[in-house]
Amino acid sequence: MEHRKLRFALFGNIYQTKKSASIQKVLSCLSEHGAELYVDMEYYYFLKDNQRIDVNAAKIFTNDDFQADFVISMGGDGTFLKAASRVREKMIPILGVNMGRLGFLADVSPADIERCVEAIYQDDFSVENRALIKVETDGEPLEGYDCALNDVAILKRDTASMISIHASINGDHLTTYQADGLVVSTPTGSTAYSLSNGGPIIVPGTKVFSMTAVAPHSMNIRPIVLSDSSEITLTVESRSHNFLIAIDGRSEKCKEGTRLTLRRAPYDVKVVKRSGRRYFNTLREKMMWGEDAR
Repeated sequence: MEHRKLRFALFGNIYQTKKSASIQKVLSCLSEHGAELYVDMEYYYFLKDNQRIDVNAAKIFTNDDFQADFVISMGGDGTFLKAASRVREKMIPILGVNMGRLGFLADVSPADIERCVEAIYQDDFSVENRALIKVETDGEPLEGYDCALNDVAILKRDTASMISIHASINGDHLTTYQADGLVVSTPTGSTAYSLSNGGPIIVPGTKVFSMTAVAPHSMNIRPIVLSDSSEITLTVESRSHNFLIAIDGRSEKCKEGTRLTLRRAPYDVKVVKRSGRRYFNTLREKMMWGEDAR
């Protein structure tokens, strides 16, 4: 059967050195379908020099200098997040192939890649829109990508002392968090850092954000869920006169007093999902709900 020509941009984890068989399987599958392959430069040379894999790439690109019909992320959720930060507002659907262990975003196993690629050519898949949190500062601009698919974390730095985070919602004062930090999470990121700090699990597509303190001084502080149309304003006091802001795990130092404004980004990330794959099935599987460990 003759397939239409599709362009795929390939990203991957360069630290997974024992996955060459799975990578070769993906490349062979795309080649059999006549796909036009674009490869991130760092990943291309990892495959070529480290894995000794011959990659028939139509283009090798850096940064966000690419266009494609689909993006394939080879790795775990961290690799998926990095790919999303390169796709940005291009709105290219991303397929996550899970080369690691736990994966909510990268939920396609290498064994299923042929079926998934065939499903793409047969239009037998769905695309989910996932909200992003955009961060703005009133001081020096952030050096990296300013949007988070998972979460934005405000964290202490260089000292064992807590920080004070003054939080307002739509201009109304909420509270001052005395804590090691604060995690503002999307529904996508609710099963990541937020969950490890006692935050709620939020079903993707729910139009909310959550705010969860990291090791709060007061036991009265609890996570809060708010509409994703809200504008969140944060300012920080710290004994070290600086703090960290981590956007999907990419951290930068900020000066004390910097005003941070968080709101929903004007665009979403598109995630490719196999037909018949349900979020609650993934949740039960990844969280091992119902497993009897005895």
